[in-house]
Amino acid sequence: MLVLIRGAGDLATGVAMRLHRCGFSLILTELAAPTAVRRTVAFSDAVYRGSATVEGVTSRLCQTEAEVRAALHAHVPAVIVDPTGTSIARYHPDVLVDAMLAKRNLGTRISDAPLVVALGPGFTAGVDCHCVIETMRGHTLGRCIYEGSALPNTGIPGNVGGYTRERVLYAPAAGIFHGHFPIGAMVTAGSIVADVDGVPLRAEIAGCLRGILPDGISISAGTKAGDIDPRCAREHCFTVSDKALAIGGGVLEAILHWRAEMEHKL
Repeated sequence: MLVLIRGAGDLATGVAMRLHRCGFSLILTELAAPTAVRRTVAFSDAVYRGSATVEGVTSRLCQTEAEVRAALHAHVPAVIVDPTGTSIARYHPDVLVDAMLAKRNLGTRISDAPLVVALGPGFTAGVDCHCVIETMRGHTLGRCIYEGSALPNTGIPGNVGGYTRERVLYAPAAGIFHGHFPIGAMVTAGSIVADVDGVPLRAEIAGCLRGILPDGISISAGTKAGDIDPRCAREHCFTVSDKALAIGGGVLEAILHWRAEMEHKL
């Protein structure tokens, strides 16, 4: 069964890991210049490096349809640059997962595949997808929603170690981004962790730098540029998060539920 995932950031990669380990063939689409900050656990980094390995699973950047077919034959997750989703019509996936986490629908339609699953707010089950997966931390995280929508976006990052907005780094200006620390580094409150065309970006809290944008990328002011984990567990930087795995489990449930219903109708 072929699953096409729109997006290849850390949450989309959590979905991909669940599905890959269960034997599904995967294509992940990305922007030409991905902006995921948790790059050590995101297949989107393959766009920059040619491949990306997460927990022993290596994805491959594919430039042609032949390269995509070869990757699928080898059971390798294929990453392609396709910002608008034109590849959907080319590959005719059995399942489409919108994992862009844009908080709004950027063009996904319920008719795009036999099963369309969407992550988070911005979608309505039964209207523009068959199933919505809850992405907000809390009691309903990862739940499959077959009627209605996910909880609305609050604009406030989830609570991690007692911190919400303070743990997220935002670009202080528009320009070219330059990181000063690698992912996994311990930083202190007030540390200059990066700059944008010389304008410093300081950490508000102490902790482990769990994510940071790649060097040299052009960004707008206010863009999410990094993520500090106050729990200071460096190993968390290199493994898929609890949130991503919970969402991935929801997507897996939606697919298996749909497949069971199809088999029951035969």
